[in-house]
Amino acid sequence: MFSKFIQRPVLAIVISLVILFLGVLAINTLPTSQFPEVAPPVVMVSASYPGASAKSLAESVIIPLEQSINGAWGMRYMTSDATSAGEANIQVVFNPGTDINQALVQVSNRVQQVTNRLPTLVQREGVVITPVIPSMLMYVNLYSKDTNANMKFLFNYAGVNMVPELQRINGIGQVRILGSRQYAMRVWLNPDRMRAYKVSPDEVMEALSDQSIIGKPGRIGRGDSKQAEALEYVLTYSDRFNDPKQYEEVIVRANPNGELLRLKDIATVSLGSEYYDIYSSMNGHPSAALVLKQTYGSNASEVIAKVKDKLEDLKKSFPPGMDYEISYDVSKFLDASIENVVHTLRDAFILVALVVFLFLGDWRSTLIPTLAVPISLVGAFFCMQLFGLTINMVTLFALVLAIGIVVDDAIVVVEAVHAKMEEEHLSPYNAVRKVIGEISGAVIAITLLMVSVFVPVSFMTGPVGTFYRQFSLTMASSIVLSGIVALTVTPVLCAMILKNNHGKPRKKTRLNRFLDGFNHKFEHMTGWYVWLLKKIAHRKLITVLMFAVFALGILAISSSLPSGFIPAEDQGMLYAIIQTPPGSTLERTNDLSEKLVKVINTVEGVQSVSSIAGYEVLTEGRGSNAGTCLINLKPWSERDHSVSEIIEELEQKAKEIPGATIEFFDPPAVPGFGAAGGFALQLLDKTNSGDYKQLEKVTGDFMAELKKRKELTGLFTFFSANYPQYEIEIDNQAAMQKGVSIGNAMNTLSIFVGSTYELGFIKYQRFFKVFVQAAPEFRRLPSDIMNLYVKNNVGEMVSFSAFMKIKKKQGANEINRYNMYNTAAIRGGPAGGFSSGEAIAAVKEVAAKTLPHGYDIDWAALSYDETRRGNEAIYIFIVVLVFVYFVLAGQYESFIIPLAVVFSLPAGVFGSFLFVKGLGLANDIYAQVGLVMLVGLLGKNAVLIVEFAVQRQRQGATVLEAAIEGARVRFRPILMTSFAFIAGLIPLVIAHGAGAIGNRTIGSSALGGMLFGTIFGVLIVPGLYYIFGSWAEGRKLIRNEDESSLTEDLVHKIDTFPQSQEQEEHD
Repeated sequence: MFSKFIQRPVLAIVISLVILFLGVLAINTLPTSQFPEVAPPVVMVSASYPGASAKSLAESVIIPLEQSINGAWGMRYMTSDATSAGEANIQVVFNPGTDINQALVQVSNRVQQVTNRLPTLVQREGVVITPVIPSMLMYVNLYSKDTNANMKFLFNYAGVNMVPELQRINGIGQVRILGSRQYAMRVWLNPDRMRAYKVSPDEVMEALSDQSIIGKPGRIGRGDSKQAEALEYVLTYSDRFNDPKQYEEVIVRANPNGELLRLKDIATVSLGSEYYDIYSSMNGHPSAALVLKQTYGSNASEVIAKVKDKLEDLKKSFPPGMDYEISYDVSKFLDASIENVVHTLRDAFILVALVVFLFLGDWRSTLIPTLAVPISLVGAFFCMQLFGLTINMVTLFALVLAIGIVVDDAIVVVEAVHAKMEEEHLSPYNAVRKVIGEISGAVIAITLLMVSVFVPVSFMTGPVGTFYRQFSLTMASSIVLSGIVALTVTPVLCAMILKNNHGKPRKKTRLNRFLDGFNHKFEHMTGWYVWLLKKIAHRKLITVLMFAVFALGILAISSSLPSGFIPAEDQGMLYAIIQTPPGSTLERTNDLSEKLVKVINTVEGVQSVSSIAGYEVLTEGRGSNAGTCLINLKPWSERDHSVSEIIEELEQKAKEIPGATIEFFDPPAVPGFGAAGGFALQLLDKTNSGDYKQLEKVTGDFMAELKKRKELTGLFTFFSANYPQYEIEIDNQAAMQKGVSIGNAMNTLSIFVGSTYELGFIKYQRFFKVFVQAAPEFRRLPSDIMNLYVKNNVGEMVSFSAFMKIKKKQGANEINRYNMYNTAAIRGGPAGGFSSGEAIAAVKEVAAKTLPHGYDIDWAALSYDETRRGNEAIYIFIVVLVFVYFVLAGQYESFIIPLAVVFSLPAGVFGSFLFVKGLGLANDIYAQVGLVMLVGLLGKNAVLIVEFAVQRQRQGATVLEAAIEGARVRFRPILMTSFAFIAGLIPLVIAHGAGAIGNRTIGSSALGGMLFGTIFGVLIVPGLYYIFGSWAEGRKLIRNEDESSLTEDLVHKIDTFPQSQEQEEHD
């Protein structure tokens, strides 16, 4: 079959062009993302209970919802958060692969079962259930340099004009403006005047609901089919009030004498904000901070591009002085990383071509393997589309590494053609025809071997399995295509392009002299290599000792090699988390945030800073003592310092700001796994006592022990049970004697202090709320509460001090829960020089030694997967080895011969571990991917020797002669292909900028393994073949067993090749 392509060159070329054409089409349609879709589906349940404390919110809202949601099919874990700002969030995290729509339906049904148990105000506010990816897609600041534009104006401008437009973009799951400064009609009650007029808050609420209404009077003039009127009229009503003056004229009380008590007599009314809970600024200017999140399964790059286009359209109608800045978007790092990988792809391609040129010695020979590379790589995109893959960091890494692999098959063919032309003085055409008969089996065997390495790992599950699957399928696709190209178009190109210049004098140019010198030195080295093999190949003890040294070296290095999962890259932005002492006002936190912004702006490499006082990004909770700064760094090419160096400098400078705890975090390593990088630890109170003070004590002791560990840094928790609070104690007997019901008293306090809304209005074609609350000057101090009055059952005003006391205490301002246990959420990261695996191991060790009975730890976000991986890398490696062994056993019809290939691999594994450790990197998923690939590459080198040795042994040579002859003949192709691959890895090893850690890890792992595996492999494989070949000699399972190579036998059964020089010349 393959010999036919020599006679049909157009068909061979068309096959390659079709592969290229399909690949180009796929490139234009494949989605682009930073990583494969590995983030687990998340369903968010949100509720609001204005005025409620964190404890009340947890007990009245979160616990009933959790009990109902718990146990949903496919659920991994759930976390919840309740703050004294009256907001509750429950994140239900499902296993990867769970259908997000089924997860949403499950959660919705379970929430509906308990909705009627929730407080009335919570039901009125609504329980919102949405599927989201928990990490930010984009962070946009709308700001204005106009001094007349304040936060309230910016917030509402964004809410009215921007948010609806952005929400309609396909792929946007949530657009949220941080804070609650949307317009609201604020009715500020004066309790003193209300007491004088003996008016209760309930009367005010009743008057508002009676007079600000939606009218629907109907129509007049409609007939009854007996009599028809001339005209029909629609009766209209002014509907709900939407102007402060209208509310001021609301009549609260009236009597027959014409006396009226209007709302303006006991309150002031203004168009204000719902809450005053967040201060947001951008480089010193007031701003509205918009957080955008994508829907599960959407393409981040496409969504961000649409958002940017929409923002530019909206910008055209901005008022003077208003502008926006995208402080963060995940595509910034993605685009920079992909650009770096593309540059690496280019550099690797050039270096591979130079190495091939060095070994082959002329540009014609170099051109053929060079042309094979783009055909295989571009064609791989079509295969990626068939398998449902995306263009991401993992698949691009696979393509970079594939350059050095796909060129191998073409090099083998070209080198064999040159050897045949030199040895038998044939024309390129006849040399190609003869070579195809000899080399086709080896090419197919190499392709099968390489593919067999990647097939088993493509069936892995979970986030790690997704990484392996995308990498392995991309590599396997490239390898299969390179095999097809090597047996179709490469021989045609050899016949068309090559010339037989062997034995002919060449021009004495400087380049030719260099190439001749290189070839002479290489021949000399080959002779020395054969001499060395004759000395050691038959000495079994030397071979066994070499194997033992590398095996023991692997055990020694692996025991001290730091482990990791996915490295934290420099993504071009940082978070600064600010925590002021419990009870700090929002204004104090904002003042410290502004001081921190000034400090941050002095650090080289910082481009812009936006700050938010009253909000922390880790749990997305609100609190007056919390703040967040988003630090946008300059592009990688415009700064000299990495993100870790900038963090170190920021941590030193932040110590100058007293009165606050400040920690710095980078974004999550993989979007969708939490809000920030580092590890996410949960300290669980499994006593179910609800004792927050005890949990705080255990947390404090635990944190103190963790800070002693050198592996950890940036330890931080927002959990605190010493937030200043006052507990209300009501004397039931006294209240009843004075005619005051407890319910009425608490309702009055709720309106005066906590605020409430019963109705809304339409303004700017948007719905807004009406809030009723005591004016701020009447609720500044705890003593002010005792001066308020409640109306009893006979219409008299009774002071709260007559039946109520308040007692000072401390409690939790924010309550976190994990899988229905109260928890202290702790963030941290590995210290410099340590990996995430070492940091997690340190935490586990401290927890085992120090935590009292009834307390335990668990993990969330990316740490959840990392802690549950176990010895996954070892299992993967074993599975790959076993699969490769089976393929080779079938190839050589022997269970013994393949052991010569398998036992040659430890040299490469040792080199891989040595380079990773020597460069201070971790044994993470990138290193393991490189290791799996090494099995195929080094196995291929061994197969080249073993395949030839088996042929020579069948032709009558002894085992030792066959081993040495196979090593001699394959020595040059092995070194050429291996060093071509190593050259392609150099740009990865020296990478910098976006994605540099991943580049260096996978590059170092593959380069170190390939270098050691090649240098020592060519020495150990002949010795191993001598051992196992001698053992296998004469051993058969059945009498007439066919011992020929499977692929060689297959090729010669489906094809015919010339057997002699006479036949060639005749042809």
